[in-house]
Amino acid sequence: MNGLHIAGLTIEYSSGDYVVRPIDGLNLSVPPGELVLLLGPSGCGKTTLLSVLAGILKAHSGSVRFNEINVGALKERALTDYRRATVGVVFQAFNLIPSLTAVENVAVPLLAAKVSTSKARARAEALLREVGLADRLTHKPAGLSGGQQQRVAIARALAHDPPLVLADEPTAHLDYIQVEGILRLLRELAAAGRTVIVATHDERLLPLADRIVELAPKGMSKPRPPEHLVVGRGDIIFRQGEPGDLIFIVWRGEVELVRARGDNSELVVDRVGAGRYFGELAPIFGLPRSATARATTDAVVTGYTPKDFRRQMGSPSMADMIIGADLQPLDQEPPGAGRIGQESS
Repeated sequence: MNGLHIAGLTIEYSSGDYVVRPIDGLNLSVPPGELVLLLGPSGCGKTTLLSVLAGILKAHSGSVRFNEINVGALKERALTDYRRATVGVVFQAFNLIPSLTAVENVAVPLLAAKVSTSKARARAEALLREVGLADRLTHKPAGLSGGQQQRVAIARALAHDPPLVLADEPTAHLDYIQVEGILRLLRELAAAGRTVIVATHDERLLPLADRIVELAPKGMSKPRPPEHLVVGRGDIIFRQGEPGDLIFIVWRGEVELVRARGDNSELVVDRVGAGRYFGELAPIFGLPRSATARATTDAVVTGYTPKDFRRQMGSPSMADMIIGADLQPLDQEPPGAGRIGQESS
């Protein structure tokens, strides 16, 4: 079964004392000849996912297979061969060697694989011609524009003619004129039968893709009614690492925010009582939830999109309630409140 196949992939690592899980249970299949965009803001796990696909990082669980290769099971020499012959990586910052010419930069991975100097140079020159840089072979990076440097980086990634190409924010440092050429080039890579995965937050790439995978869904941009929930003690409102599009206000009871540690313990980072709000960072900045929200008592909460939350905060009664010093639980539940797990009205 050719192509890229990701099943139940979870990527987890420790940041200080805390567990970060940017990718949780991802499933994805990409056939040869297809270009897929991993779309999302900084911090949503795009680069981390590419690192796992490239065999640079190990996943916490799940599997990555490419053309029947179980990437997670590769060891030592087999892993080196996979990185060298099967996958080509295009880095955001180009990562060219300043003291080398364009042709010398492209030849580096070939020389590292013990290809003769003459064959490595011939291959590098051919690749640079393919990406439109036949007249820049002897230029060093300082003498190239950003778009030209990215073309050199793409040529270098193709040195071993890999069937899988991974590009991390390939247009991040380019203006709109330079971007156009890079877009055409990426499209051509997939058209040649390669599987191409591009991580980006640049929406100029959207028309280019065969498929788009949103790692941080933009639910906050869609009209959505408030979600009123009645929760019992111990009920989970959202979990750490999940995408989030709602900001919650507590009307009655208490909710604690807990963060998983690397040693499997939990740290309570805040307890939110009636009249306070929580969960604002994920929807406002497009980040995964940084903690789990769990009711410590029976409670009533309402989730608002950022736009509706700002509207609520703008009303005098709501603003007074949020910033008041001695807040008391409301006597009434918000209309339409439903038990957690049920659809709210």
